[in-house]
Amino acid sequence: MGHQNADMLWIQHIPLLLFLTSPFVTSSLVTHDYCVLGAGPGGLQIARFLEDSGRDYIVLERNQVPGSFFLQYPRHRKLISINKRFTGRRNTEFNLRHDWNSLLSQKGHLRFGHYSQEFFPHADDMVKYLTDYSVGMNVRYGVNISLVRIEPNDTVWNGHYFFLTDQSRMEFRCNVLLVASGLSLPNRVDFPGSEYVEGYEMVPVDPQNFTGQSVLILGRGNAAFETAENILGHTNFIHMLGRSRVRLSWATHYVGDLRAINNGLLDTYQLKSLDGLLEGDLEDLALVRDRDGKLYVTHKHYLKNSIGTKNQTNSHSHGMPQDYMDNFAARDPYDRVIRCLGWKFDFSIFDSSVKLKAAPGQKYKYPLLKANYEARYTPGLFVVGTASHSIDFRKSAGGFIHGFRYTARSVHRLMEQRYHNIPWKASRHPISQLLNVLLKRMNEASGLYQMFGVLADVVLLGEDSKDFEYLEEVPAGILPTLEESTGRKFQNTGLFVLIMEYGKNFSGPDKDVFHYNRAIGEAREAWRSNFLHPVVYYYDKLPTEQEMKLRPEDWPLPRPVRLHHVVEDFLTDWTGPNAHVLPLRRFLENSLLTDLRAFYAESCFLFTLTQQKVPIFCQQGYLQNQGLVGTEQLRQHAKDAGLLQDSTGIYQKTQGEMPKNTNGRDEL
Repeated sequence: MGHQNADMLWIQHIPLLLFLTSPFVTSSLVTHDYCVLGAGPGGLQIARFLEDSGRDYIVLERNQVPGSFFLQYPRHRKLISINKRFTGRRNTEFNLRHDWNSLLSQKGHLRFGHYSQEFFPHADDMVKYLTDYSVGMNVRYGVNISLVRIEPNDTVWNGHYFFLTDQSRMEFRCNVLLVASGLSLPNRVDFPGSEYVEGYEMVPVDPQNFTGQSVLILGRGNAAFETAENILGHTNFIHMLGRSRVRLSWATHYVGDLRAINNGLLDTYQLKSLDGLLEGDLEDLALVRDRDGKLYVTHKHYLKNSIGTKNQTNSHSHGMPQDYMDNFAARDPYDRVIRCLGWKFDFSIFDSSVKLKAAPGQKYKYPLLKANYEARYTPGLFVVGTASHSIDFRKSAGGFIHGFRYTARSVHRLMEQRYHNIPWKASRHPISQLLNVLLKRMNEASGLYQMFGVLADVVLLGEDSKDFEYLEEVPAGILPTLEESTGRKFQNTGLFVLIMEYGKNFSGPDKDVFHYNRAIGEAREAWRSNFLHPVVYYYDKLPTEQEMKLRPEDWPLPRPVRLHHVVEDFLTDWTGPNAHVLPLRRFLENSLLTDLRAFYAESCFLFTLTQQKVPIFCQQGYLQNQGLVGTEQLRQHAKDAGLLQDSTGIYQKTQGEMPKNTNGRDEL
């Protein structure tokens, strides 16, 4: 009887088992250690580091190709990121200083210069490049994440899991979320008559569409001027309205401001060819349309009664500014008004449990981040790519490929230490090599050069200051937590920080950057350098969080014990013996209280016999039996040049033969 009941129970469960084992039923939960949201340049860059380090990750992309943003933008298809293919140098690291489109990769063929010969490339070339770059990565396309939430779990990395839900209700669970979704929402301003405005994202790109029309463009950035440049030869006139003055990138040294390639409207404005710029707060704007479809600019103040409804902005019955000022600048009507106000981050997909906040003072443009690119209130949520620009908006290049490719690498190194106990990559050198290592980095390093004022090289002096560890491209803001963040020990013997900076009073929309005597050439005046140049800070202890908060305005770091500016150089070549090397060496010597000069063996021998304190170069070289190593070919060349006496005959006369060289080398 018991066997029969068991058989009946088994038979009852057969339909359920068949259902569970059916090939048409799959799990609705996908789990990985790392989830990367977005397969644009930022997402692919962090994915490359995760792939190379063998981590468990997935990239989720809502479209069917990587870098889908570039399928539509920029609207007129010309990128403004420099594709400088020739520098006269073969050093890959140096050349990346002037390559604004390549992502970091160990594969030499993945350089953007192989995909376009244009100095300002076509956007389609970026899509081709990113498609090839993504080969071999774990990218899942067609996954449109609509909700991100957190569930607490004390047993996992950050004390919680991230759950991402897509359009088909498939869920992805991960320990760490890397948001690389960029800035995907166009900025809009709601004002009476805003329904008559065309958005940059939809405006026609054929200039013939604007023939004989009068156009008002709302905005002041590259999108606005790009649009104006495209239609400049077809319109009656173009007026451009913005809340602030034009910010020229050559004056601000910020690549996100107006670039010269798009500033044709400035010529036609200043040369009085009907086009012009207007300043005003867009939130006070109102548009009124007359019976002929013409659009008039007015102020909310002039609209009567219940302003803001469509019925009250479609006639010319209201009082207008020109009714009170017959020379009102925008008194002529417009045929079209185009909105070009830039982009902002999409917060809508993040549940309240995620606690992702907007950075203050940026009108929800960027998320609020800590110095390590982690969300302020959400452990394990890192932002990479364009949206990581929250850290250095209008200060450095973190919102662009040539900047965030390095900050993404920094994020990866921080995660390797936190989650896998792999310390930040560092090299160890004898202190006698400190000058050489610093000179090499300031003359070649691309990450420091592009992310000026944000990423820094850190020199941690050894326990007895006889050697040092060198950490490359550390976010300057994490110095107070350097040991915890990087896994590298500070020995309380001091540290140097190498960073690149512009002059404190040289950058700004109101600065004349072409003034006479704008460059500094004298080493003793290096602190007045205006153009990008290396700066070395020396601290006897790690700065505190409080010191970081209270640092002087526009300083990337707190005031150090000692500070050295390497004088700017027209060729950005900081190798001049007198202008660059000697002052830097003396600064290091004064900080270390030691002699860093290099000496010949004879001098080291004399120092050993006559001085109580032998220079560090001799201690770590000559006294360690590490003299100059030569070869037979080098020795023969010295003899032929008369620099070394030929002693062959002497040995043959006195001993009958030459002494044997057992290792094939000579110690000179």
